[in-house]
Amino acid sequence: MTDEQLLRYSRHIMLDEIGIEGQERILAAHVLIVGAGGLGSPAALFLGSAGVGTLTLVDDDVVDLTNLQRQIAHTTARVGLPKVESAAQAVRAINPDVRLNLVRERVDEAALVRLARQADVVLDCTDNYRTRQAINAACVRAGRPLVAGAAIRLDGQVSVYDPRGEGSPCYACLFSPEAQFEEVQCSTMGVFAPMVGIIGTMQAAEALKLIVGMGQPLTGRLLLLDGRSMEWTQVRVARDPQCPVCHTHHTEPR
Repeated sequence: MTDEQLLRYSRHIMLDEIGIEGQERILAAHVLIVGAGGLGSPAALFLGSAGVGTLTLVDDDVVDLTNLQRQIAHTTARVGLPKVESAAQAVRAINPDVRLNLVRERVDEAALVRLARQADVVLDCTDNYRTRQAINAACVRAGRPLVAGAAIRLDGQVSVYDPRGEGSPCYACLFSPEAQFEEVQCSTMGVFAPMVGIIGTMQAAEALKLIVGMGQPLTGRLLLLDGRSMEWTQVRVARDPQCPVCHTHHTEPR
């Protein structure tokens, strides 16, 4: 670690739970973020500022004026720019040492598996149920921990699904891939701007905990936030032995 890095990350290094060894793990880590919008914005900014060595950002959308109410990685000047490029500019402005891989496309499950296998942790920052299921299936196949967040209206949720743990549930253990969910999106239902910031920031925190190996991750626990009262509800979740995803898929070697 250079003198500049020791200074930049000094407040992390001062923490007994992180220290120099933990910060070095962060610097060597690779995080895949799927979705560079409301959740992906704070997640990318905090992971970049914390010193994650490599960030892969996946999103096929461009910055729109309606995004700016909550997607804090983007600016008015970057309206019309691909979201991955806009978010990359924001991360570079904070920490130019972060390596950024930008994927501007709607990736299929095969591509998600390949990208997940290259990463240490995967963040699902999307707003589409089918995409969430595909990301989960890819993480199960690749054997990578998944930090999944969601926010709509004044409600949010976050959890960690880690296929490396024998008893850890996957996303499909809670939410069946066969379920017919009516898609609810910010464009039609609205979203309280700070809600995506709260959830996306928690995703970044859980990713860093997994990288460093500190504390207790949200594996097997689903946190639900009611923004009207700012009350958290914790739901304990178990692995479904009949889950069509983690019961049938086997982790692929790295």
